[in-house]
This record gives sequence, structure tokens and C-alpha cells, in this order.
Amino acid sequence: MGPWALGLLLLCCLPWPAPALGQLPPSRRPQRDPAKGRTMPQPHSARTKWDQERYSRQPQCVRCCDAPEQASPLYQPVAQINMTILKGEKGDQGERGLQGKFGKPGTTGNRGHVGAKGQKGSVGATGERCKSHYAAFSVGRRKPLHSNAYYQTLIFDTEFVNLYGHFNMFTGKFYCYVPGIYYFSLHVHTWNQKETYLHLMHNTEEAVVLYAQASDRSIMQSQSIMLELREQDEVWVRLFKGERDNAIFSDEFDTYVTFSGHLVKYSGDP
Repeated sequence: MGPWALGLLLLCCLPWPAPALGQLPPSRRPQRDPAKGRTMPQPHSARTKWDQERYSRQPQCVRCCDAPEQASPLYQPVAQINMTILKGEKGDQGERGLQGKFGKPGTTGNRGHVGAKGQKGSVGATGERCKSHYAAFSVGRRKPLHSNAYYQTLIFDTEFVNLYGHFNMFTGKFYCYVPGIYYFSLHVHTWNQKETYLHLMHNTEEAVVLYAQASDRSIMQSQSIMLELREQDEVWVRLFKGERDNAIFSDEFDTYVTFSGHLVKYSGDP
């Protein structure tokens, strides 16, 4: 290599003169006023242009994953759909849903004002006749009675109480017209040296017996019972037949034999 070529290579490697660090270009350098001998201020437009040129040379940081920016159009039309055209026919009624929970009870409201007095109503129909729920009787006998070859119904000749006539004095029987529970009592005077043998009958059945053995003395003997009777039931006293010598004592001056009964509870009551 010749000396000329080596000199040219060195010349190319030498650095070109550059403005010093912090030194402004000529356009940015302040101008001096020769008349007044002071520095004139730089116009704002010149400073701004130089700043833009200075910072525009610097590369901007851009991420490689960012999508390129696209300019948005000035007007984008929005599609509109007429819903009346797309509306279908009315569907079938759905099934009824489950009942919801009951809400909490509300508070009691204030009492309302008293209303006006209404008109007098018409007279109602006549009601049914009041039914009797009472029954009672008490009868006696003033004549003695001896047994014979057949059963005898004890007939009474004295009437103390016979409410509504439920005890028949001719047949000697009490007929039930008010069903329910009844109380009955029988009192007799025995005859000395003879037995006293009677039955208190419920229809055709023997309910209880009144008995006294033969004795040298005559005594008062009694029996009582409660029976549940139905309508048209019968209660009466029967003297046993003459297989045994039995009798009851009485006279025309005093009443030694009595038979009584009354309703305790009507069957229709609760």
C-alpha cells in the first residue's frame, strides 16, 4: 500500500467536528442586541421546532405483540331489526308453579267505624215444638197381695207424681217416651210367716229381685237400680207365682208399697 492510500484511510477514520455537549445549534443560540448590548430572547416557535427535531430522532418503544393501530372510521352504521316481524305466535300456558311460602302475619288494623243500623228483618218460620227431656213418677199401693198359680203384675192404686202420664196406672207399667238413663226404686212391707219374692222387670227380662225370707216379724224391704232405656221400653214389678207362699202387706190407712223412677240423663245430651 502506498503512502497516499494510507494517508486517505487515516483521514477517513478521523472524527468530524461536532458541537460540544450542551451546545445549542446556531438557530437555538441567543442573539445579542448590538444597540443595547444584551441577549435577545429566542422565539417560542423556534424552540419548539428544535425540540421536536431533537426528540423525533429518538426511537420509540414498541412491543412486538401489540396489534397495529387502525384508524377508526368516522361513521359506523348500526343494524336495526324490526321486532314486530320476528314476533312469533303466542305459546301455550305453562304449568302452575309451586306455592310460595306464607308471609309473616301483618299487624292488626285499626277498628272500623260502626256501620249504620240495618233494616228490621222479616219474621221467621215457627220452630218445632220443644221436646220434653224430663220424666218422673212415684206411685203406691194400699192393698195387700197374695201369690196364686201364675205371675202377677203389681198394680198400684195411689199416684204421687206422674209427670206427663208416662206411668200407666191401669197396666202398672212405666213406658219410656224420653230415652236415656233412669233410676228406679221399689219399697215393700213383708208379711210375717210368709216370703216376699218380686222382680223388677225391664220389658220381659228380670232386672233385679226383691226377696225376704219368712219370719215372725214383718219388715220393710227395698231394691233400686239404674237402667238405660230406649223409646217404648217398659219397666214394671212382678209378683212370683204360687210355688211359694209369698205376699206383700199393706192396708187402706197407710201406704206400705211404693215404686218410683226418674230420668237421670237424656240420651241426646252430650
